[in-house]
Amino acid sequence: MHGYIPRRMENQTHRCLSRSPVTAILGPRQCGKSTTARMMLKTRPSIYLDLQDRIDRNKLAEPELFFDRYRDNMICLDEIQMLPEFFSVLRSEIDKDRRPGRFLILGSASRDLIKQSTESLAGRIAYLDLTPFLIDEVSGSVTWPDLWLRGGFPESTLARDDADSFDWRLDFIKTFMERDIPGLGFNIPVPVMERLWMLLAHYHGQTVNYHKLAAAADISIPTLKKYLAVLEQTYMLRLLQPAEPNLKKRLIKSPKIYLRDSGILHALLDIETYDTLLANPIAGESWEGFVMENIIACHRRWNPFFMRTANGAEMDLILERSGRCHVFECKLSKAPKPSRGFYELVNAVQPDSAWVIAPVDEPYEIRKGVMVCPLTMIMPLMRWVL
Repeated sequence: MHGYIPRRMENQTHRCLSRSPVTAILGPRQCGKSTTARMMLKTRPSIYLDLQDRIDRNKLAEPELFFDRYRDNMICLDEIQMLPEFFSVLRSEIDKDRRPGRFLILGSASRDLIKQSTESLAGRIAYLDLTPFLIDEVSGSVTWPDLWLRGGFPESTLARDDADSFDWRLDFIKTFMERDIPGLGFNIPVPVMERLWMLLAHYHGQTVNYHKLAAAADISIPTLKKYLAVLEQTYMLRLLQPAEPNLKKRLIKSPKIYLRDSGILHALLDIETYDTLLANPIAGESWEGFVMENIIACHRRWNPFFMRTANGAEMDLILERSGRCHVFECKLSKAPKPSRGFYELVNAVQPDSAWVIAPVDEPYEIRKGVMVCPLTMIMPLMRWVL
């Protein structure tokens, strides 16, 4: 038994609760929002309601009476996307009493999808995103190969063995398509979404060709873009946008597509064991996506991009903020050898730091200004340069 594994965003959540009347923790289903919230609720008088539960929803039939009864408690509302019209009620209540830390709300959809929160609670709410497990959160409990293979959803990561983990992910995929997407109000036929998700798994790590992908999925391009937006807003998909620096080079302008959880990617591709993963042609792109998600999640205020020139030179990930820039190349090799194109772009971009992330044992400088580093050590080392 692993017990509760602390999450890196807990301190940030406490800070938000100390300054804002409402704090929203958003993230994909089953990523640990409810568990994390329940642990935090133990530190103060609180009441927890699961809005998927009919009995708990009925407790809010007369919200003013409920709020009066629990005015001295922090109220946690889980799965808030099930009751989006409730935000107008929250706004009225908060305007009567703007004490910080009154409400903690949890949702399985992005702030753009829960539009009412943006419209009704502007200036009253702080947003935080909770991802599935990151590598530094489980370093004492799970090896990085297991985390990469199984992905970061707690039930999958901490499963008894690879078979149980794989079965859980297959069930998650089925439930997501059959229940979660319709629950958000999207009428997408399950066979269409299933076919699209399989296609996206095979396109993982590639630049998007909307015409080709729409034709393969047998849907129109506008419909494809709508479905991709749904998967983005439910934290299943990342469309990584291209950087547009002022360089005298022709750059690719299409985004790259990634399934955000490596375990879901592997389940869709029927990859059940680590040996099977290493033998699969998708292994390099899977490692790239796994590395990227960990780095992006740990640097939330930085804007992520990639760069690829028309002649094939590429940087897998660029983090930009306030005129500063850090670049990353992902290599699934114990002896990584970045391409000449990567070095050419480093010379052209002149980043504040350049990194090659590979499954090596310790960091070392491969060329002046370019460090090779294991993923398990990149986060503490990045603190020195950010």
